[in-house]
Amino acid sequence: MDDTGHKSGHLMLITPERVFYAGLLGRPRQRCSGGFNIYVAIEGGLWLTTADGRETHGDMVALLPNVRHTIASDHRSVLSVVIEPESVRPGALEDFATRLAGPEGAAFAGRIRVAYRELREHHARNEFSSAEFDRLCLGEVLPQRELDPRVAHAIVQIGKFSGEPVTAASCGAEAGLSPSRFLHLFKEQTGISFRSFRAWKRARHLLHFANQDINLAHLAQDIGYPDSTHFSHSIRRFYGLKPRAIFSGSRDLAIYSHRRASADNSGWTQEAG
Repeated sequence: MDDTGHKSGHLMLITPERVFYAGLLGRPRQRCSGGFNIYVAIEGGLWLTTADGRETHGDMVALLPNVRHTIASDHRSVLSVVIEPESVRPGALEDFATRLAGPEGAAFAGRIRVAYRELREHHARNEFSSAEFDRLCLGEVLPQRELDPRVAHAIVQIGKFSGEPVTAASCGAEAGLSPSRFLHLFKEQTGISFRSFRAWKRARHLLHFANQDINLAHLAQDIGYPDSTHFSHSIRRFYGLKPRAIFSGSRDLAIYSHRRASADNSGWTQEAG
């Protein structure tokens, strides 16, 4: 971690199935994350407003994936845990959201604050599974979803972000299925369309580079966006901020990143700040 990360306390821990973020919230604009989000206030309270008009106030709010919302805080910074829905057994996130909104909520919020202190003091280890992340941040392990190996392989391919763009046709061919049959299987297994899933993962991949001084047009191309307009529109839809605003607000952010494991390359990297 660089000195600015030490001083600010801003950090982000990224694994293929989880994210822990402690940093600036940014101006409250509507966003629509593809993950299950738990927001915890560092100080004061949080205000959540969803696109359907629901309003919630408290020191912790939780939101199911793909729900348009605006989040505002009394404090400039916020803690956030993001859980990738395809990694959790169907129905488990809905049940967990109910628990977070009930009497157990305060204990979970406290646990996440403790996890922040531990991550800030001890930083990331060389290995950090989803189960270990859950124990640290939630005090329990969320039930894992069992995916068809063909879909699991496609998810790994999407997460590599190298070489030719991953398409339904290419995934179907590797799985021995027609594109239409593969698309049906993918949605059946993950609960979301292949195109929407890929769009979210592409925007999520941006997080690995958020504290770097990097050419955004080149980054957009490397991640797989057809042009800068699509890049900016997609990032604003998922995060409620323009790409440049994300990078501007992440200069003092220490990022610990665990890229998806493969047969020949696995492990943690600390992204340069």
